[in-house]
Amino acid sequence: MDINERRELLTTSPNPDEMLDYITGLQGALQVFDHGKPAHLAIRYVPDRLIVNPDAFGRYLAALSGQEWQTLEQLATTVLGDLCNQLVARWFCVAATAPEGAYPGLGAHEVLVEDRQPGWDNPSLLSRVEMY
Repeated sequence: MDINERRELLTTSPNPDEMLDYITGLQGALQVFDHGKPAHLAIRYVPDRLIVNPDAFGRYLAALSGQEWQTLEQLATTVLGDLCNQLVARWFCVAATAPEGAYPGLGAHEVLVEDRQPGWDNPSLLSRVEMY
């Protein structure tokens, strides 16, 4: 699947209130490594003009499961790039967590990536966000 096909899976709807800063979150699981257990992916964002359709996010995760990922970092940064391209949200956060026991001797592997529009900030809203 090429980048455009993957991104087209992220269908959107108009933001019901563009004047309001609020956080939307979606999360799911996907098979990305050969460990038998799924990795978890969570997104949180402050919409601008568009919101992601939840059913589309599920289809998007299913498509990501069918691809080979070298690292959890590669997965997280790809998701961030896809979402930023499709939504142009005010703020985005992607958290990816490897399945427990994915790496011998390692308790956890988590990646958190973030992006925001230049000049946008709402510290009181973002202070309420649990990152993992």
